[in-house]
Amino acid sequence: MAEIRIENLKYRYPHTKKLALDGITCKIKQGEFIGVIGRNGSGKSTFCQALTGLVPNFYRGAYGGKIFIDNIKVDTVGVEEICQKVGLVFQNPFNQVTGAKLTVYEEIAFGLENLGIPRDEMIRRVDEAMELLDIAKYKDRHPFDLSGGQMQRMAIASIIAMQPEVIILDEPTSQLDPQGSEEVFQAVQKLSKKGITIIMVEHKIEKIAAYSDRVILLDEGKLIDMDTPQKIFSKENLHEYGVEAPIFTKICKGLGIRNNKTLCYPVTLEEAKEVLAK
Repeated sequence: MAEIRIENLKYRYPHTKKLALDGITCKIKQGEFIGVIGRNGSGKSTFCQALTGLVPNFYRGAYGGKIFIDNIKVDTVGVEEICQKVGLVFQNPFNQVTGAKLTVYEEIAFGLENLGIPRDEMIRRVDEAMELLDIAKYKDRHPFDLSGGQMQRMAIASIIAMQPEVIILDEPTSQLDPQGSEEVFQAVQKLSKKGITIIMVEHKIEKIAAYSDRVILLDEGKLIDMDTPQKIFSKENLHEYGVEAPIFTKICKGLGIRNNKTLCYPVTLEEAKEVLAK
């Protein structure tokens, strides 16, 4: 399964002077759930595009540094080869639906058809993906008859059926209501527990705090920090990077409630209860 190594990654879009990514170095373990946060324009989407090979293979521009997924150097192979290891889920599920299929089942199978996957294998993969994302009951529905949360889970299922080792999600819940957002986060957490590496850009800080193993904080293309949610959201200068701490962290900070061992503030209600009980 895929481990990701990023070494001094730099990138500048064509006809611009400022680096969109500026010297990023980090390592992501197989099966980790990584949240990516930062203000608008901090480089989050560009970071995702670099991991999928769209930067620099599609967007071009000035590129430096190295990204390895396992032992594959991303900028030296075609996007089609990277797509066999890395799946990308777009912000708006409408952008990922082909519009060429009449049922959810057929929509999820679309990518496998294009790859020429044998029928029996295709059926097995689609059934497994629908079961994992809890959308098997919608298999005969038209894709555009689904709710936003259901449609996003269908989009994720279509990626899962391709059996990637890494899934990158660029603000996948921005178009969704609270229930739809929770559905997506729970589905993605299931994938992480099955060993799939998850990298999610998200502005819903409470969700990132609750679900991520580690959080990447970006600002002006630079990696400011990469650590547990507790350590990232306990940073005294977090607001300088255009990021607010989760509500429970703010409350605990105001009351002076923190973990005596880590000296970090709780990031969820459950953590706050646990600290208060000691």
